Amino acid sequence: MNPIPQKAAANSKQPIAVIDIGSTSVRMAIAQVEPDDSLRMLESLQQEVSLGSDTFTMGHIGNASIEECVSALKSFTRVLQEYGVTHRDQIKAVATSAVREASNRELFLDRIYSATGIEVEPIDDAEVNRYTFLSLQPLLQAEPSLKYANVLIIEVGGGSTETIVVKKGSVAFSHSYRLGSFRMRETFEKYGAADSRLVEAMENQIQRTVKAILKKAGIHGKPSLLAIGGDARFAAAQLIPGWDLGTPAKLPVSSLANFTRRLTGLSVDELVQKYHLSFPDAETLVPALLTYARLAAALRVQHILVASITMRNGILQEMVSGDAWTKEFQNQIIHSATELAKKYEVDLRHAKQVCKYCRILFTQLQDIHRLSERYNLILRVGALLHESGLFISSRSHHKHSFYLIQNSNLFGFGSKDILLTALVARYHRKATPKPSHEGYMSLDRDSRIAVTKSASLLRIADSLDRSYNQRIRDIEIVRENGHAIIVTKGAGDITLEQMALREKGDLFKQMFGMEIFLKKA
Repeated sequence: MNPIPQKAAANSKQPIAVIDIGSTSVRMAIAQVEPDDSLRMLESLQQEVSLGSDTFTMGHIGNASIEECVSALKSFTRVLQEYGVTHRDQIKAVATSAVREASNRELFLDRIYSATGIEVEPIDDAEVNRYTFLSLQPLLQAEPSLKYANVLIIEVGGGSTETIVVKKGSVAFSHSYRLGSFRMRETFEKYGAADSRLVEAMENQIQRTVKAILKKAGIHGKPSLLAIGGDARFAAAQLIPGWDLGTPAKLPVSSLANFTRRLTGLSVDELVQKYHLSFPDAETLVPALLTYARLAAALRVQHILVASITMRNGILQEMVSGDAWTKEFQNQIIHSATELAKKYEVDLRHAKQVCKYCRILFTQLQDIHRLSERYNLILRVGALLHESGLFISSRSHHKHSFYLIQNSNLFGFGSKDILLTALVARYHRKATPKPSHEGYMSLDRDSRIAVTKSASLLRIADSLDRSYNQRIRDIEIVRENGHAIIVTKGAGDITLEQMALREKGDLFKQMFGMEIFLKKA
C-alpha cells in the first residue's frame, strides 16, 4: 500500500473524507466541496470490526482485530483513490473510546499508519461533543421547534453515551457517560449473566445513568429530546415508513417502547436474520433503544426526534472552514462556563467584568506574552470561574476553585484544557506555582510557563474590580519607560484598585520584567 502524500494539490475544492473508527465498525464519508463551501455527499461506507469487544473485556485490542481494522482501511484507501482523495490534508481519521481506552493504543495506531499511511487521531469526549454539536448546529438553527427550545441531545454509542443540553441555541451542559450499548453487553456477558437476566442487568445500569443525566443536566420542564446514532435511526426507519432523512423523524415514545419490548425477546442471531443487521449492530441495538426509551420516560416526553446526522458531518464542516475554534464556537464555550458559574453561585457581575479585562489585557499585551488564542479562551473561562471555590468555603477558595473546575464538565474543553483553566484560576491570588502543586508538574515546560503568564494577567484583571462595583469601565494599556500603564477614564476613586494592583502585580513583573501601574487619564 503506497503511503498517502503529505501535501495536497493547489485546488482546494477537491473531495474530502472522514474516517471514524468506532467500537463495532469503521465508517467513512466522502464529500465534494462545492464552490460556496457547501458539501455534497459522494459515498458512505461501513465495515464491521471487533475493537470494542476486545477493549471492553480484555483492556487491549487483539492482533486479529487489529488486522481486521487494517483490512477495512486498506479497502477504504482504494475507494479514496478512485475519488481522487490522495493527500493527507484531504483526510481526517479519528477513533473513539474503543481505541482511546486500549492499553496498546499506540501499537494499534502505528500498525494502521505503517500499513495504510493513514494517521488516526484518538479523540476524547470533549472533541466528540464538539463535532456532534457542529453537525447538529444547522438543524438546531433551522428547525423552528428547536431554535428557541431546551434540547437534550443524546447519542448512545458502543462505548459511551454522549449528552449535550442546548438552551435557546446555546450549549449549557455536555457530558459523556461510560454507558455504551456494546460495553454493557460485553461486560455482563463476561461475567456470565444468563440471557434471562441480561436485559434486567442492563435496565438497572441504564436507570442509574438516566438519573445521573437528569441530575447533572439541570433540565426543567419537558425539553425536546433529540437522538442521533445508528440504533435510533434504525428504530425510526422501522416505525416511520417513508421517513425523509432530510428532516428529523418524530418518533412516538410509546411506539419505541413497544418496539424495544418486542426486540428484547429476540436473540442476537434472530435480530440478524429478521432485520438483516450485521452481528455487531444486532448486539448493540437493544441496549441503545432501552436507553433512549428510559430517558424519554423519565423526561415524560411524548416524542423523540431522531436526526439522520452523524459526528462525521461536523468533522467535514470543520475541514472546510479550517478553523476548529471559530468565534461562534468560542461563544458556546463561554456560555457553558457562565452556566457553570451560575451553578456555583459565582458573583457574575464581578466574574464577567474580570473576564472582560482579561480579554483586553490579552489582546493589548500580545507582543510580550506571545500566547496562542487558545490561552485567550482558557484565561477568560478561568476568569469566569476563579471564585467558584467560594461555593465550598471562603477559606483557601482558590484551591476549591481548582478542584471544582478540574472535576466539572466544560463544553469544548478536553482534559488538558480543563487542567490549564483550573490552574490559572488557582493562581489568581498570592500563591505562586510550585512543583508540589497538583497538576502543575504534570505539564510540559511551555504549558507551565503559559499557565503562569495567564495567571499573572488574571491577577491584574481581578485587581481592577477589587471594589466589586465595576467602577472601571474601559481600560487601555500604554508603555512608558519600560513600564506598563493601565489608563482608565471617568472611574472615580480608584485607590482600592491601585492598592490591589500593587499587591498582585508581582507575578506579572516576574514573568515579563516590567512593573504595571493603574492611573486615570
